[in-house]
Amino acid sequence: MEAPCVRVERERGEETRQRLAEAGLLADEFQIEVGDGHLYLPVTDADAVPAELEVVTRSVGERDTPETPTDLLGFEPTYERLGDIVILDEDDPATAREIADAVMASDLPVETVVNRASKVKGELRVRDWEVLVGDGTETVHREYGCEFLLDVAEVYFSPRLATERNRVAEQVEAGERAFDMFAGVGPFVVPFAKRDAEVVGVDLNERAVEYLRENARRNGVADRVTAIQGDVRDVVSGSSDGGGEVASDYADWADRVVMNLPHSADEFLDTAVELAGDDCVVHYYDIQHEDDPFGPGEAAIRAAAEPEYEVEVETRHVVRSYAPHELNVCLDVRLSR
Repeated sequence: MEAPCVRVERERGEETRQRLAEAGLLADEFQIEVGDGHLYLPVTDADAVPAELEVVTRSVGERDTPETPTDLLGFEPTYERLGDIVILDEDDPATAREIADAVMASDLPVETVVNRASKVKGELRVRDWEVLVGDGTETVHREYGCEFLLDVAEVYFSPRLATERNRVAEQVEAGERAFDMFAGVGPFVVPFAKRDAEVVGVDLNERAVEYLRENARRNGVADRVTAIQGDVRDVVSGSSDGGGEVASDYADWADRVVMNLPHSADEFLDTAVELAGDDCVVHYYDIQHEDDPFGPGEAAIRAAAEPEYEVEVETRHVVRSYAPHELNVCLDVRLSR
């Protein structure tokens, strides 16, 4: 059967597939075809495909619709996928077990099912988990052409932010010097480095920094990534050895700074300003009431940066709903000395 398809080089296939899936354009009833070094990704609406992607008409095979947990349960369960782990957030143990059994009986390519046993807690922002199926909590997560090894029990990672991370990464230019103040396992650092930026990632969590180094190696960017364990305020001032490494003074160093610590990023704005070079873009994440989601963050940035820097807010972006009447937002702010 003929269908409109996005034609893309194999090495860009997964990134493009995810992009189309997130936009709701991937036609799941057809098979993805391979030929002449390209992938052909069937789409539901050729006119809605971004202009920079090539659309062709091609004969493609139909495929059986995979059996989902919803098919087996008779209701639609709420869960997240992270690599080969399915993450539940169920208060009722019997419901959690029922969903876990359905997940494993479905056609999902899953090895492990876990249920959240605590909220994010402590400085390291980790959770407790109940493992319902499987032997461990380590997995490999893939997004936009990058892969990340991580253990959900030891590090913080949200697959929901993949689109946001890609939005920021697409702004990075070759030769930039970028600094992620709360880097985790590298979901900003690695894609920045893949765009030929020199990147420093700092995190308090020693295990996260170990995974960051491993993920830089896995993605072929270790030569452009410096991973440092410690409090970013100490690292920037040069008073930390970075967990065994010689710490540099990064004052006036950065062309781009990521501050993805929404509940308390304002406490680190002085350090971000210290990091900034003469012209620097700061990606500042915040959680605020829907009545004024951007005002408090912008005021805090101006208080920290002015008058040394001119402050220009380039983007006011809602990332997602966080809680009733609360929004997770990002301000892309240019600081010009």
